[in-house]
Formats: sequence, structure tokens, C-alpha cells
Amino acid sequence: MNGSSLLSAFGALAVLVVTFAESGLLIVGFFLPGDTLLFPAGVLCATGAAHGGSGLSLWQVMVCAAVGACVGAQVGYYIGRRGGRAMLARSHSVRLKEVVTRGEELLARYGQRKAILIGRFIPMVRTVLGPVAGVLEVPAKTYTLWQVVAGIAWSQSLVLLGYWLGAEVPGVDNYLLPLVALVVVVSFLPVLLQRRRRN
Repeated sequence: MNGSSLLSAFGALAVLVVTFAESGLLIVGFFLPGDTLLFPAGVLCATGAAHGGSGLSLWQVMVCAAVGACVGAQVGYYIGRRGGRAMLARSHSVRLKEVVTRGEELLARYGQRKAILIGRFIPMVRTVLGPVAGVLEVPAKTYTLWQVVAGIAWSQSLVLLGYWLGAEVPGVDNYLLPLVALVVVVSFLPVLLQRRRRN
């Protein structure tokens, strides 16, 4: 089920559940559309308002996105703190281990605050950064403050970008799939650039 279908079926509740799961439930989070849900949600809020209502309210989407992102990241941190190291040791997923390594590198290279801010904007890394921060025993106060700042900045910027585009460009909702694909490509650019530097 893609982002638009989720929004049609469940409205702002889909935003809350998906951002929560993607931000903190590790393996489950890899398969959920974070960027691909928030951006079209913003577009649909704008175009729905222009056409008499889509059932999506901008303020509800923004609140659900922020709450889901921040609470999910905090749950992920406590999962990592309580049993993340054992869970990662048992995992046979090469992809998961690569992303965890990326999260560890971010923390080592940029320090805790910058890594938490930057990691939120990188797909897959945002899913593991909370558990990795918990495993590495980043202080709870530091993690909580900066993940809330990052979670709000990430979620609100994507929703508002979609809303602005939906309000300013007539008929943009007819091109949601190519736009979402563009958002995904832009989101993955930091990962691709990092891999290129390594090679």
C-alpha cells in the first residue's frame, strides 16, 4: 500500500502510525513510507481544501507527524538501551548491519547533537539512529532534546513543502507519484554520496 492509499484509507492516523513505526521500530520501520507519506499528505491537505475538503486537515497532519516522529524515536532509543545490542547481534540482515554502521559513523564523525539532527533526514538511518544511540549510551537528555528538534524539523518541513506545492501549483496532485519518487531520490542523495566517497 503506497502513501496516498494509506492517507485515503486512514487519514491523519496513518501519518501518526507510520512516522512512529519508521522512527523507532527498527526492522518494521524499513518497510514504511516516511518521506513518501508526509509530502503527499501536505499536498492533499492543500488540494483537498481547494476542492471542498479531502478529509485531511493540515493541523491534524502536522501534529500527528510530529508526535509520531518524536515518540517513535524515543521508543527506539529505549529499545536500544534495554536490549538493542543483543537484538543486533542476533540479526542476520546485512542491510541492517550496514545501516547500523552508518549510524555509528554519524555519531562518531559529527558528535551526538549533529548526528541526531542529520540522521533524521537520511532514510533508513533515522530508523536505526535511536536504537544505536541507546546501545551506545548517548545520554537520555541529550538524545531526547535533539531528536525532538530533529523530528519536528523533518516532519513539518516535508508536510509544509507538500502543502505549499499543492497550494501554489494547480493540478499538482495528479503528479504525486513522480513527485514522491523525486523526494525519495533527494532523500537518498547523502547515502549515495557517502558510498561514492568510500569507493
